[in-house]
Amino acid sequence: MSFIGLDLGTSSLKAVLLSDDETLLAEHSVPLTVTRAQDGWSEQDPDSWCEAATQALRALASKADCSAVQGMGLAGHMHGATLIGADDRPLRPCMLWNDTRSHAEAAEMDVTALFRDTTGNIVFPGFTAPKVEWVRRHEPGVFDQIAKILLPKDYLRLFLTGEHVSEMSDAAGTAWLDTGARDWSDALLAHAGLARAQMPDLVEGSAPSGRLRADLAADIGLPQMVVAGGAGDNAAAGIGAGVVRDGSAFVSLGTSGVLFAANDGYRPDPATAVHTFCHAVPQTWHQMGVILAATDALNWLSNLTGQPAAVLTRDLGEVQAPGKTLFLPYLGGERTPHNNAAVRGQFLNLEHATDATEAARAVLQGVSFAFADCHDALAATGTRISRALALGGGAKSAHWLDMLACTLGIELDVPQAGDFGAALGAARLGRMASTGAGAEIATQPPIAKTVSPDPRLADAMAQGHARYRHAYRVLKDL
Repeated sequence: MSFIGLDLGTSSLKAVLLSDDETLLAEHSVPLTVTRAQDGWSEQDPDSWCEAATQALRALASKADCSAVQGMGLAGHMHGATLIGADDRPLRPCMLWNDTRSHAEAAEMDVTALFRDTTGNIVFPGFTAPKVEWVRRHEPGVFDQIAKILLPKDYLRLFLTGEHVSEMSDAAGTAWLDTGARDWSDALLAHAGLARAQMPDLVEGSAPSGRLRADLAADIGLPQMVVAGGAGDNAAAGIGAGVVRDGSAFVSLGTSGVLFAANDGYRPDPATAVHTFCHAVPQTWHQMGVILAATDALNWLSNLTGQPAAVLTRDLGEVQAPGKTLFLPYLGGERTPHNNAAVRGQFLNLEHATDATEAARAVLQGVSFAFADCHDALAATGTRISRALALGGGAKSAHWLDMLACTLGIELDVPQAGDFGAALGAARLGRMASTGAGAEIATQPPIAKTVSPDPRLADAMAQGHARYRHAYRVLKDL
């Protein structure tokens, strides 16, 4: 037996083919393009996802024997508003997770108690509901033609299976789901001028959602396999990393940053700006602190200085107490804990002696302080994290991991070489849906090393974090 995982990312679609023992048999990635017609806008052509998936699946079929594939799982970037008409064609480009044009609509929704009470979350500008409200106000002709509203990976599912289906973890990021009940809220839909008939059916992420279309399977050279409900990208990463049991956690140093904790109960606390969503397997939930610029902040500095990130960080040496220079990594606003789409990044206390290396140190520390804000916000909900898996491209930096462990005051477990992200999680969900396997197959990866905080730096890191929080309070309105 073998299984396929498709991960629809913002910049690329990745496909993996895994054997029953999770040996990687083949993989392929196809780049994707984002358009930004105006400041704060971020859009993608939904048909580009279908073209990319077709290319990726053809590549898998050409690289390995796919005759024994039993199941496929889908993962994807969350919150995107993919509006389709009665002919199942997109009515406009998809507004992506990092599109913040609907900040006014989100603020109006968030002061309506029904939203926080039902969804367990603040209505963030990136969520689906305020985007659709923006369309209702600014593109009424499009709004009136909406037959279905699909999340990005679920539009890809429509192409693959012909079914209008979503699942709990992704649906929880729309601001229309009753997250505790794991069902659409008719009251919230009515508030938006929508009906349940315009929403996809819901299944659990580990349940079947349909089968690969016979014509598409024959054209590509694949069996007509079961397609699982799948998951939003972070929940899929949780399945891939084995972060399912209550109290397990991971920290992801990707383009954005995520501190993710699995829960066996529903524990919302919207005031903290912590995301409380359904997990991808039944009767589980998860919480996330989300920062919008993690490695993206270092890449920004790299572009500014003309020096590769590896060069900027190679001479940092051992982790030391925070210096005078502070960096606030809010290049495009921030989610946890501030819920502030308008705030922007800041360098503070620059002086003649500040060189590119010191600036890089401040950037890594600023992102680490942003994670510390998330850690504190999760603790305020009752979710306490003492150790976490370290994932993402930034986790390849030993210096950054040492700094992050000292700043958070927790142990970080670094997996052995391998990809334990959303594509693996999607393939695992495909296996669950096609074989009836349960969450027990979502095991954690072998650990190469554990990074422990240096207790000698605890006080200095706490003082640096306090300065960072004060700087935000002073500068947020500038």
